[in-house]
Amino acid sequence: MGYSIGRWDADTFVVETLGFPDKNWIDSAGMPGSDALHVTERFHRKDFGHMDVAITINDPKSYAKPWTVTLPFTPYPDDELVEYVCNENNRYPTAK
Repeated sequence: MGYSIGRWDADTFVVETLGFPDKNWIDSAGMPGSDALHVTERFHRKDFGHMDVAITINDPKSYAKPWTVTLPFTPYPDDELVEYVCNENNRYPTAK
């Protein structure tokens, strides 16, 4: 729902996202976000079978201070990574 830019910082892939719409949700539970939201995701592969993603939420309009959640991921052999597609502002919506 924003504009993301990724870059490598040593062995960690860092994605920064800005440009969110006002009065958005940052998760499926309805945690609020504003147009001041800045999300930083740090993807770090600890070893062959483990990866951590540290997500930092910085939104001074919604929260008193930035906070970070770290999610562990365990990729499975022969698993397919599926791209998440957001249909917001889709220029070519499918007919219902």
